[in-house]
Amino acid sequence: MVVWTILLAAVIALTSLLYRYRKRMIQLVSGNMLTRDKYEEVREKLKDSAEADMSIHYSNTLNSEVFSFLPLRLSSEERKYLVLLEAALHVSEYTDNVDVLSYHSRKVDRIEQEMTDFFRIISGMYCAADIRGGERLVSSRSFEDNAEILAKVCEIGRRNKIVNPEKMRTTYGKLMWMLQDSVRSEVSNRMGINLKIPILTVSSYLQERNASGILKDPDLQSATKQISSLLPPETIQLMVREKSEAIGRLKSKYVCDTLTEDEVSRVIASVDDYRSYLLCNRDPVEKMIQLLKHYFQLDSDSPASLAITPGIGGSCLRHSHKQQFVFVLQSLTLWNEIMGEMFHLWSDADADLLSETTGYRLCDTGQGLNRMQPCPRVSHTMHDIVGRVQARVGSWVGLAVVHLGDRDVPNALVFIDKYTQVSRILTPIVNTIRRIDDLVADPAILAVINKHHGGVESLKVEILADFFKHGFDGSGDDGGSCIDGRLTSAWNWCSQLEKKQFYHIFLLCGFTGFDGNMG
Repeated sequence: MVVWTILLAAVIALTSLLYRYRKRMIQLVSGNMLTRDKYEEVREKLKDSAEADMSIHYSNTLNSEVFSFLPLRLSSEERKYLVLLEAALHVSEYTDNVDVLSYHSRKVDRIEQEMTDFFRIISGMYCAADIRGGERLVSSRSFEDNAEILAKVCEIGRRNKIVNPEKMRTTYGKLMWMLQDSVRSEVSNRMGINLKIPILTVSSYLQERNASGILKDPDLQSATKQISSLLPPETIQLMVREKSEAIGRLKSKYVCDTLTEDEVSRVIASVDDYRSYLLCNRDPVEKMIQLLKHYFQLDSDSPASLAITPGIGGSCLRHSHKQQFVFVLQSLTLWNEIMGEMFHLWSDADADLLSETTGYRLCDTGQGLNRMQPCPRVSHTMHDIVGRVQARVGSWVGLAVVHLGDRDVPNALVFIDKYTQVSRILTPIVNTIRRIDDLVADPAILAVINKHHGGVESLKVEILADFFKHGFDGSGDDGGSCIDGRLTSAWNWCSQLEKKQFYHIFLLCGFTGFDGNMG
């Protein structure tokens, strides 16, 4: 009897707890726990703070030009095709069998055989996933009849990669080399297919439905505003509510016969993906520029010198403190500008790789066989970016050469892959500097830092000075002071982090590697 009484009391207590929790969640969703007056008060207090800056920094980044390069988010149906494509690419040995120096068979024969095998794998997987749809796909043995759906599947992969550069890291190259070969006249004429179709963008999607007006609506800014997790909970709560209200207003204004509610949501989500991408990729660069200007000065009054000398610490350049300060600042400014134009560069890279007029040649670049191909569109955009940065920073230290289509950067795919690494390099460094203040809450750790590094601020200066010196010293296999060499030097510094005397600080701050996420 006592046991039953205890169980009954526990059930009643749990029910009461769940009821209170549900009531509180309803209050949170409805916004009743924070009035607008209170929110305005909080926002005024945070307007000049670093936490608020993180959430509002990109509030005005939307412009009419970006939508023509902005890929449309995949639908649930398209994601099924993406799974099939990735699975087929994973087992394909296309580059292993095509990009080889062989005198026993013609290259066009190898291309046809590998493409045939690849499309058969996709057909088999599609048939297994959808019997009725797969039956229509395999009923015709001609690739010509299935060219449309095969081209669409490949376009889905290309579109997904732009928005999610961390995905398809081992398979995207196979896809692009296959498509690159498919546009060659001898291949397309022989197989009777052309797999090159334009990437579906937000702009083209809305133009087909005569609904481009949504892109100029001020509510789109509010509906896609990024919210920093560093803001106070009550501020986040109201910002979420404002975002939800803006989405509701957009749906009420633009849902029509040609544009459904789900399609409006898909467009908003695509723009939100873009702004989230900017926050994740430009914010580390912005923070690093702030750290450079905060801890170091252009003159000799800096707490540590940034001067570098050839042969010391692996440096290949000779810069005074002032020259190195300017060199680092202009490099970070350049990266920041490139991150803002990344979707434009992705579009140009896709067009250069699949160009029907500029072919490629297979050659040994010192890092194995690579496809060397001119990149006129990427080159034009990059020179525009470099020109804008040069005009902004004034004096230029180092070379302004952009390597494209040569042994250093043989093609547009290698170029775009290099610059997707910028945030991977800088984010762990920025996070470590930020987390050191939390780390010293432990007296034992604080004592170690004071003993071996001279204090918290001295430790930060030590880490930053080492990176600003030897992450931009021209080292690396193809390093130097050129545009491409700056990024190579930064990667070279990352590869040597384990040898630094402050490596244990990175580990204590949660560092897991430059190639993954830092928790």
